Amino acid sequence: MSARAIPYRPHNHDACVSQALTDARTICQRRNARLTPIRERVLELIWQSHKPLGAYDVLAELSSDGHNAAPPTVYRALDFLQQHGLVHRIASLNAFIGCTHAGESHTGMFLICRACGNVLELTAPEVSTEVRKAASGEGFWAETTTLEIAGLCPRCKSEPGHD
Repeated sequence: MSARAIPYRPHNHDACVSQALTDARTICQRRNARLTPIRERVLELIWQSHKPLGAYDVLAELSSDGHNAAPPTVYRALDFLQQHGLVHRIASLNAFIGCTHAGESHTGMFLICRACGNVLELTAPEVSTEVRKAASGEGFWAETTTLEIAGLCPRCKSEPGHD
């Protein structure tokens, strides 16, 4: 995505959703992967906010849309989106967030606000490089790396009672 929206700063969130769907269509077309209407809707739901959604949250939203989806359908859609680099799984929350670097090979690094629940995908290539070097120094071949950093976003940090 071009101009990166920060979850705790005002921005046109509809642009986030629109760009994510455009990126997904392009990536799937390039890879000859089928972005079905249900997969597209799941991606759209995940991008509705910068808060990660669990599979059952997605299922509830689909049901309220009138879709007759079952948990396996949602899990298959999430697996597809994850395999194609369109969403990330935030393990500590057992939830999913849209990937702001769709189609690019990168290390998933996330700043997770413990107060408001927003997640920001962090870009820090030097951190990725150092993690790979440290792993390699131990003779370990790192295939994937995900870093989750919990704390307070600037907005929540400035509010009384958050320390």
